Amino acid sequence: MTSIIEKRLSLHKLLANQQEANNALQSRITQLQALANIGTATHMIAHEINNLLTPLASYAALALNNPDDKLLIEKALHKAVRNCNRASKIMESMLAMANGRTQEKKNTLLISLVEEIFTCLCRDFAKDGITVEIRIPEDLTVWAVPVQIQQVLMNLILNARDAMLPRGGTLTIKAAEGPDAVVIEVTDTGYGIEAADLENIFESFFTTKTDKNSTSQYSGSGLGLAFCKKIIDAHDGSISVESRPARGTTFKITLPKS
Repeated sequence: MTSIIEKRLSLHKLLANQQEANNALQSRITQLQALANIGTATHMIAHEINNLLTPLASYAALALNNPDDKLLIEKALHKAVRNCNRASKIMESMLAMANGRTQEKKNTLLISLVEEIFTCLCRDFAKDGITVEIRIPEDLTVWAVPVQIQQVLMNLILNARDAMLPRGGTLTIKAAEGPDAVVIEVTDTGYGIEAADLENIFESFFTTKTDKNSTSQYSGSGLGLAFCKKIIDAHDGSISVESRPARGTTFKITLPKS
């Protein structure tokens, strides 16, 4: 009887020690996750800011190359300031998400968000043989954090552009309002995504832009689409993709109404 009691006490002590060790590991994991969040946020901020640096450089070059054209210089500087302000908002937005803070959502005209993106991108897509078709009702609004939805759409637009280089194609952005949600679709006629890659397309650090068969001019970080999904999830929405090699790709976003 004494032996059984001793064994039980020993077992309880062992379980208590294991529980204590488990609690210590959980605490350590929490600390490491915080560090991982900082690292991921840093990568994502670099990715998003890089999307804005190219047009900023273009505006500056435009002003420097036309010193006698006062109106052109003024226009370029206004756009540069606008992009800088947007970059600041993006950084604030991304840091808020990394810290788990929620931001204020509001009803915003979707067409205005899309038009501002193309203004920030500076380069005319027609120069790359890409036709842009925007089919968004003028009065259609989305219930969202505006700068975050712009980040999503900018990523999808830039990915679509890369997918159609150098041969060109058609980029279509359309949206419609349903009973409970707004559906946005971004479609390109580019080289498409292999079926084996579709299930991983929204994973962090997964990219198809390192593929030697890709027409993209640079290797991707694998963070753009992962961050898009994070933003849409935070809006209680959904994002999906349909694609066929050599047939193009469609990203579909569904955002609930307020």
